[in-house]
Amino acid sequence: MGGKNGQLRVEEGILEEFERGLNPRRPEASRIPARVLGYGEISTVFQITHEGLENLAFKRLPVFREKREMDEYRRVYLDYNRLLIEEVGLRLPDYGYAELVTEQGRPVFYIIQERMPAESIGNRAIHLLDEEGVCSLVRKVLRELRKVWDFNREQDRLRVAVDGQISNWSIVGFDHRHPRVDEGAELLYLDTSTPLFRVDGVEQLDPELFLRSAPSFLVWILRMFFLEDVVNRYYDFRAVVIDLIANFYKEQRPELIPALVELANDFFAREAAHLRVRPIRAHDVASYYREDAFIWWFYLNLRRLDRFLRTRLLRKEYPYILPGKIRRR
Repeated sequence: MGGKNGQLRVEEGILEEFERGLNPRRPEASRIPARVLGYGEISTVFQITHEGLENLAFKRLPVFREKREMDEYRRVYLDYNRLLIEEVGLRLPDYGYAELVTEQGRPVFYIIQERMPAESIGNRAIHLLDEEGVCSLVRKVLRELRKVWDFNREQDRLRVAVDGQISNWSIVGFDHRHPRVDEGAELLYLDTSTPLFRVDGVEQLDPELFLRSAPSFLVWILRMFFLEDVVNRYYDFRAVVIDLIANFYKEQRPELIPALVELANDFFAREAAHLRVRPIRAHDVASYYREDAFIWWFYLNLRRLDRFLRTRLLRKEYPYILPGKIRRR
């Protein structure tokens, strides 16, 4: 176990045993316990408390119906990581993957990543840094994001997307006892589990995978009204930056938003003028957050209802680990 990018490995038997004893409703009560490290809107990052796995973080994707789909996801996932590192110029933690098929015949893909110190991750660091430090961090995030759109601007066939939320970045060498973000500080990009990139306008990741964890009675609504808009958002630099700043509502630092809007507009005008990004208003951020927060609140509660119906009434398997309560303003 261990190695360079793409080479992190875990013994197959350990993950098979973990999967057999997993309690998706209470991962900490699994046969091999899992400690949740963080919740996103869709996926959960966790640590498996087993000897030798202490320094790894895992994401579990049980969305595939057959092995062919998982094989295709693996190809897209590895291509995306390669693009981000070799073509775009982002830095990623060491990473790897594992694949298995459960006793019930369900293909499950595990993303394995070097676990970063908790305080180094953006959504934790912003509670340790003063306003100047947070602004320095966000400016560095904007510079990393600009690499993506600089790359896209130079391409005829390829377009790459990223999710720029503050929780998707880790500050290399961050010292939580003396929190600061120096000019030379470097960032790692963490969220590669949704590998979005297009070749000749064709999305390489099957968008239907986004819908697999949704309640069956909601799939057609999501497909018709939300899926395309949600995916397109991550290809739009301005929308990604609005999402980044709006995330400070969720992270309980709304007092920083006016300064971050000003910072972003200054960045667009000075360091990204060639990309011709329209300025952002505080109203844009607040409006976006209200809509986004409602959509994810509604979606999560319907997933909880779906879990109840499947497990309690129909006595069926519910393979997904749902986020815990997400604190919002």
